[in-house]
Amino acid sequence: MSDTAPIEHPTWLTGGDFTQADEPVRLFAAWFAEAKRAEPVNPDAMALATVDASGLPNARMVLMKGFDARGFVFYTNVDSIKGHELAAAPKAALTFYWKTLQRQVRARGAVEPVSKEEADAYFATRSRMAQIGAWASKQSSALESRMAFEKAIALNTAKFAIGTVPRPPFWSGYRVVPTEIEFWQERPFRLHDRIAFTRADLNAPWTKTRLYP
Repeated sequence: MSDTAPIEHPTWLTGGDFTQADEPVRLFAAWFAEAKRAEPVNPDAMALATVDASGLPNARMVLMKGFDARGFVFYTNVDSIKGHELAAAPKAALTFYWKTLQRQVRARGAVEPVSKEEADAYFATRSRMAQIGAWASKQSSALESRMAFEKAIALNTAKFAIGTVPRPPFWSGYRVVPTEIEFWQERPFRLHDRIAFTRADLNAPWTKTRLYP
């Protein structure tokens, strides 16, 4: 991060000093609303970290497709590497970074599958080609050539030429249910603001702690 002065942020989004916020979901909603206006590409992008059978971390960028008091939702092929890792160790860490706003949000917690109804509803909003691509892709598996993938896309395009494209049984969503959420705001000379919210379990109230940068 740079040592230069950060940009100014509208105070109405955070009620002035964001460190005065006492609840993380509303604060995230305010920051995300500003990110959607400020970031030119994928403000919903987040790094998702899981662990493999040996405990070695895996991180990749995914798109958040929903959030509320229950947690942060993303969708994927459940037979992918991340799907297998989450099945074996259903916990994850997330990081959002909005470079234009000089802000970061981190979250950690358990992971649970979304309901079939939620997955069906989201899948129906995807473009038709994205729906067909979900059927054609054996995500994370070895691919012999790009031509083989394009052939699979063509076959599935023909298969679903008429009517709606159903959600594949191997494609669904996950919800990261956080017990920790940390907000980071860049400040001059690396004297950043950091506020962490933690809770013992999903029914417990949030506790706020200010952290050294």
